[in-house]
Amino acid sequence: MPKIDIDKAPVTTASIYPEPYAAQMAGRSSRGLGQAAGLTQFGVNIVTLAPGAVASLRHWHLNEDEFAMVLTGDLILIEDQGEIPMRPGDCAAWRAGVANGHRFVNRSDAPASFLVVGSKAASETVTYADVDMILRIDGDGIEMTYHDGSDWSGPRDLAPKGDRK
Repeated sequence: MPKIDIDKAPVTTASIYPEPYAAQMAGRSSRGLGQAAGLTQFGVNIVTLAPGAVASLRHWHLNEDEFAMVLTGDLILIEDQGEIPMRPGDCAAWRAGVANGHRFVNRSDAPASFLVVGSKAASETVTYADVDMILRIDGDGIEMTYHDGSDWSGPRDLAPKGDRK
């Protein structure tokens, strides 16, 4: 494929999360570069966070590797081990199956963006570290359960554990 016109790549502000978690993603947008190129084996997105926005709930992937590089602005990477300031050019990566819940937060007063690349496994399990939810995705669709495996019917505890410092 020739050069990707970034400005023509699809932008989404939607969230796969159910409420009340979907509303917590306000201020996040994602530009699908991999989708624009027709890629099928891995995803490539530029995620932009408005001031105060978060990229996701803290999570880790069972079957998919993930790589991120800060492009603009100042972000905070929150992982199990704590908080890490991230600036343009800084990179982070997470191997599939390593239980290290992570997410980016923009605590600055300016927009910030990062490139994220992830493999696309035929089936995936995403575990959320601070809320009682697991997401399973495969050819049959999406299934949500609690950490104990029972069917998810809504938040058991509306107060997430929060960001660890």
